Amino acid sequence: MVGIDFGKPLFTREEIQRKIQEIGLLISTDYADKDLIAVGVLKGALFFMSDLLRSLRISVRMDFIHCTSSATKGQDGNPVRMLCDMKEEIKGKHVLLIEDIMDSGVTIDYLKKMLLERGPASLKVCVLLDKTGRRQVPIEADYAGFRIPNKYVVGYGLDYKDRYRNLPYIAVLPVEERQVP
Repeated sequence: MVGIDFGKPLFTREEIQRKIQEIGLLISTDYADKDLIAVGVLKGALFFMSDLLRSLRISVRMDFIHCTSSATKGQDGNPVRMLCDMKEEIKGKHVLLIEDIMDSGVTIDYLKKMLLERGPASLKVCVLLDKTGRRQVPIEADYAGFRIPNKYVVGYGLDYKDRYRNLPYIAVLPVEERQVP
């Protein structure tokens, strides 16, 4: 296993922070006169959400959802499994769902449908990374930081077997590192 720093960053810490400031300005403008609840998808969105919310120029409440997804469907026929639901009541409120990466789109599509059933005034999706090459459902983010190629990336919240989340940048995970137990 390599040390904490490896590979050439796909996006540096500075590039990530600049992009977050751009997205934060857009969100602040769009929600200037609205009561916003930001809902982060754990664990991956933690770093992005933290920096994004600090960049906002509006008051915002926050909550979290923790779920896992897999290519195979579980007992209920769904590939997404809820581990912990949010606590905030969102009926009639403006909601921003924040995720680290939109890959297949399955998780975000599931969460968006689930949250819409709760009757929010509006629901938008914000992702740091948009990997369109693996999309399985027709869904787009309302706010997206970077489009990325179909590569396995880690860092800044993104993981491989729950490792590498704490990298301060985003890098492509070398194939040889994917053997880590």
